[in-house]
Amino acid sequence: MIRFTVVTITYNAEAVLERTLQSVLRQTYGGVEHLIIDGASTDATMAMADAYKQQSDESEVGHKVIIKSEPDHGIYDAMNKGLTQASGDYIVYMNAGDFFPQDDTLEQIVRHCRLTESPSDELPGVLYGLTNIVDNDGRFLYPRRLQPPIKLTWRSFRHGMLVCHQAFYARTDIAKNLQYDNRYRFSADVDWCIRVMRETERMGLSLYNIGMVVANYTKEGATTQNHRASLKERFNVMRRHYGLLSTLLMHVWFVVRMFVKTH
Repeated sequence: MIRFTVVTITYNAEAVLERTLQSVLRQTYGGVEHLIIDGASTDATMAMADAYKQQSDESEVGHKVIIKSEPDHGIYDAMNKGLTQASGDYIVYMNAGDFFPQDDTLEQIVRHCRLTESPSDELPGVLYGLTNIVDNDGRFLYPRRLQPPIKLTWRSFRHGMLVCHQAFYARTDIAKNLQYDNRYRFSADVDWCIRVMRETERMGLSLYNIGMVVANYTKEGATTQNHRASLKERFNVMRRHYGLLSTLLMHVWFVVRMFVKTH
């Protein structure tokens, strides 16, 4: 059986965590390892996680739930802790507030991608799908504006992060050798996805388009200051992978596109 490691990063997340936990609990697919990596929360987050683990242990499907709570150096440090501990064939990050759109999402992925028919060394290096945006109460808002192409390559991200991090399933044996770069505060996920795709292509493995919505992502409210810092950091990530000229040209296109849409 193909196994998925779902990693959930939490810190004082009691307001939004329950829907994430319940969406994993309700997954009808049995091959699930759920790692909850907490940054030493001071609210009810850990009590919720412990209650969820007991509920999962007693359920018919019985997913493997592991909880770790300790201070960290930020979200990407926590993500690396999850990556180090992951034992599934694929790893996906479903953070507090985000959730699977259907109870059989993972089951559908296995069936659609025909994962059980591939030898383990020939499994696609990346599985990727679509994302819907939800509000803080988990209600649907709209499909994510950036959508993945039919055929994804590592060069595709020159046009932006076309696949949401929560809809990006990386083969764990590849991902473990490519940890998140903690020099980045806001864009290490973009950098990580690009590096995983580059390594996938170098190994001659496929990037498989699942072709369905596989994640509901909670819209975040970033401050203007963090938004600007994030844009600057993302520019540096793109320059690192695609070169300065290509990155400058693409950002000119982004500005033109935004101007056209608003006029």
